[in-house]
Amino acid sequence: MSDQATLVIAIAAVVALGLVGWAVWAGMKRRRATALHDRFGPEYARAREQFGKKAEQELEKRVERVHRLHLRPLGAEARDSFAAAWRTSQARFVDDPQLSVAEADRLIMDVMEARGYPMTDFERRAADISVEHPHVVSDYRAAHAIAERSRRREASTEDLREAMIHYKALFQDLLAIGAPEQVEVRQARM
Repeated sequence: MSDQATLVIAIAAVVALGLVGWAVWAGMKRRRATALHDRFGPEYARAREQFGKKAEQELEKRVERVHRLHLRPLGAEARDSFAAAWRTSQARFVDDPQLSVAEADRLIMDVMEARGYPMTDFERRAADISVEHPHVVSDYRAAHAIAERSRRREASTEDLREAMIHYKALFQDLLAIGAPEQVEVRQARM
């Protein structure tokens, strides 16, 4: 075989190996994206919108950070106490919706703290919640935004009612983790 033919074969082999390597890398990247999408659900799309190509890195950092937190389930006594506080706050809604929403916001933070989440700024709390509660983190963001508007006296009673519904979704998720059975917060229809 001539030197030229050997060179052509060597170049073809290098190109073929490069294409195989690229295909393997692209497949791994696709699987990683699919796994993150499956894990984070709607939060994946939000992260893609917010972080662009760095979204997957951000989501993986969240997972690592939350796994280092050593989150803990609530004991039965703590769950019962938080559930009672929720019912009290919810019952107060009729007479004082703003106070009820402020209490719900505080109660969510208390539950998070009891479970082991750090009480940093809101965006960090929401990012941390997204790891274990990806389907209700949007509820948390919506409720918190309404609570902020309420503090400025810019939220209607209907807005406040929506905030309570959003807070309830996260609250139930937070209380249920590690519970022997799913915790249902009894309530009158809002």
